[in-house]
Amino acid sequence: MKPSRGTPLVTLLSTCVLVLALLVTASALTALVTGPAPATAGAGPGRHWVSTWTGMPQLTEPANLPPAPYTGEKSVLVDTTLRQTVRVTAGGPRIRLRFSNAYGDTPLPLTAVTVALPRDGRAGVDAVEPGSLHRVTFADRPAVTVPVGAQMVSDPLDFELRAGSELTVTAYTARGQASLALTSHPGSRTTSYLLHGDHTGDPDLPGATAVDHWYLLSDVEVLAPARSRAVAILGDSLTDGRGSTTNGNDRWPDRFYDRLHDRPGTSGIAVLNQAAGGNRVLNDGLGPNVLARLDRDVLSRSAVSWLIVFEGVNDIGTAEATPAAQRAVTDDLIAGYRQILVRAHAQGIRVYGATLTPFGGSTLYDDPAGEREATRQRVNDWIRAPGHFDAVIDFDRAVRDPAHPGRLLPALHAGDWLHLNPEGYRALAAAVPGGLFRHAS
Repeated sequence: MKPSRGTPLVTLLSTCVLVLALLVTASALTALVTGPAPATAGAGPGRHWVSTWTGMPQLTEPANLPPAPYTGEKSVLVDTTLRQTVRVTAGGPRIRLRFSNAYGDTPLPLTAVTVALPRDGRAGVDAVEPGSLHRVTFADRPAVTVPVGAQMVSDPLDFELRAGSELTVTAYTARGQASLALTSHPGSRTTSYLLHGDHTGDPDLPGATAVDHWYLLSDVEVLAPARSRAVAILGDSLTDGRGSTTNGNDRWPDRFYDRLHDRPGTSGIAVLNQAAGGNRVLNDGLGPNVLARLDRDVLSRSAVSWLIVFEGVNDIGTAEATPAAQRAVTDDLIAGYRQILVRAHAQGIRVYGATLTPFGGSTLYDDPAGEREATRQRVNDWIRAPGHFDAVIDFDRAVRDPAHPGRLLPALHAGDWLHLNPEGYRALAAAVPGGLFRHAS
């Protein structure tokens, strides 16, 4: 810049400094907006992270805490190895894990973590395939402490997983959790193993204590093709699989996944079972209510494009069997469904409503005057009505007894006229129209 006649040199220098400062500030703002690129941990072009398995975190009830000697008076899992298997629903060359301390009131120290393939690819076994075991790290360190109420995500690990296969995750905590507020998913329908000492690198765990619960682990993610997507399911014990076979992977979401996986047009879709026994839409039960956990369990999960809502029976069944109480729960449930729709649609997620299945004859929920059955019918009428959910999955029609529509088919229930057996869950899975899910592979 050439100074004009009469322009003081000090003024000129001040102007130059101001221009330079503006240029630097603009460059910094551009960097903040356009770069550096988000840390996708080596996702690379054409791939992204997809949740491939989930277990809804819950506060462990006293009856579901690890048995002695793994639970003490004021601590749990001290000097304990925990080995568990999970079935993944999308495959890829890299994985990462999420450990949850959502309900802990003290930090959760994880001393060592490994992954492996279970022996013979089976669910619920303590042995792993030779040569398949790999160490897991967190920020390049072998140990991590999960803060109170938080979760920690592992570093990405080169580990090839096939869709539909089992994964073994083994964690050791030397100090354990210094309270009994343990985060878990009790309704695993899968056997896990506990053993004192660090056995994260052992090929099997002779003498380990078997428990049919999952603890600490809440998610597995896989690096998958960019078009891969997930469908999440909000549900209660009917989706969590009460009445299914332990280590059999025959809950209805498992059967539904099998159908998707067998079809080329839907083989790339992951299925995320975010259900818990006793769960409700409106009020807390076993785990927080759906409206409270929607962000955590669905909206924040990786690559979810669809949501199936199959909840409401526990809201109806735990409300008083009076006309006023049941009319109120009808209105509140419908308002709750509307909230789920609004919040999921804001994230671009399509929401499919599943009709509520019968409970006539159940000593828990059936009532002589039929007030709760009338509520179920009103709620199902709303679910079926056009213009509410993006599509309807008619589970009621799939498993009800045509001769007694308020009851389940006798051959399909698990003995309590409320929960289903494996054949009943197969019928639910068969009732989900495959055409609701676009090609995602």
